[in-house]
Amino acid sequence: MPRSNAGTKGVPRADREAQILVAATRLFGTLGYAGTSVAAVAEPAGISKPLVYSYFGSKEGLYSACLRRAGEQLAVEMEVIARSGVVGLERGLRTLEGVFDLLEPQPWVWRLIFDPTAPAEGEVAEVMATYTARITALAEEGVGELAALVGISDPLDVSALVRVWMSIFDALVGWWVDHPDQSAEAMTARCVRLFTGVTGADLGTVLA
Repeated sequence: MPRSNAGTKGVPRADREAQILVAATRLFGTLGYAGTSVAAVAEPAGISKPLVYSYFGSKEGLYSACLRRAGEQLAVEMEVIARSGVVGLERGLRTLEGVFDLLEPQPWVWRLIFDPTAPAEGEVAEVMATYTARITALAEEGVGELAALVGISDPLDVSALVRVWMSIFDALVGWWVDHPDQSAEAMTARCVRLFTGVTGADLGTVLA
């Protein structure tokens, strides 16, 4: 009898699942949920379509697993920076730097998470809501610290500032993903220049 944790052709199940998720994340993040089929995922992974279904149940189940993997990577990176003790604009820049470094070898992850063709309800929506809430909580914490540093105390002002920061963050990462010729290091330096120009703060040595 084969072991329950065995994959195909002697490959452990966990390794095979990871291989499928890497291939699927790239395709979903490049072609979108609507433009990606399970067969298209199976081919580059060198496996059969039925095997993908046996591991993940459905296309939606596969996408949800990709989202969990990507969402966990992003959330953990942001949480590590949040717990490092940096505050204010430095925390914002450090978070951007960490996300750029994380995404440089896999920029399609960002589009996977913000795919407008993904299901808006069901398992995918639930996974998305979980990681959105986790990342939003970190943004609220960081912006709250920044607001306190500059004397902003009105809760509605802070709430508005959280929305502004999240929009800026999304715009900067999205712009970078659309310009693959720009390295993570170059994009971090660009953000320092932009923040310095807009805020007038001395940020030249923050990430040195």
